[in-house]
Amino acid sequence: MSEIDTLTALMRRRHACRAFRSGASIAEADLQAVFEAGRLAPSSFGLEPWRFLVVRDPARLPELQDACFGQPQAVTCSALVAILASVADMDPDSATLRARLRREHADNFAAGLAAYRQFHAAADVRAWASAQCMLAAMQMMLAATACGVDSCALGGFDENRLGALLGIDLEREAVALLLALGRCAHGPGDKQRVPLAQLTEYR
Repeated sequence: MSEIDTLTALMRRRHACRAFRSGASIAEADLQAVFEAGRLAPSSFGLEPWRFLVVRDPARLPELQDACFGQPQAVTCSALVAILASVADMDPDSATLRARLRREHADNFAAGLAAYRQFHAAADVRAWASAQCMLAAMQMMLAATACGVDSCALGGFDENRLGALLGIDLEREAVALLLALGRCAHGPGDKQRVPLAQLTEYR
């Protein structure tokens, strides 16, 4: 099987799990593979504006489920990962931003910083950083599938409540997405997708 066939098979197999088998475990090596996939994701300016906050204690999941409007995935999963978008650290004058930008623009840091400063002044940085996190999330879900771990991305939640429950400073970071991981309690259904011909236009 070619590499693209392998990747396509993973994408076809990945599905949103609506309920996990409670008590099912995930091997530490599999979790690390999922996080490594997120770490390797691409990002604008190469800035990697994310980090992963992992909750594995089942006693904490019920209150997090409440903050997710009762979604069952949040309480039946084996691990609930909050993908946090860096906001304050993306300020052009922050040490974190400058270190990462210098790494990507070692040959001409001043020009890279000037271009980024112009972008930062015009952008909604919180929204931009959160969108960047979706790149990491997709790679993480595919890596989970490759490891035999099921997943579900949760975009419906009360960010302020999650911030309070998880000790997240929402002035510095945004909760971009929650990723529930575990062993699904049911098999995948048929994928329902718009035909490619309706999505692609050449000019």
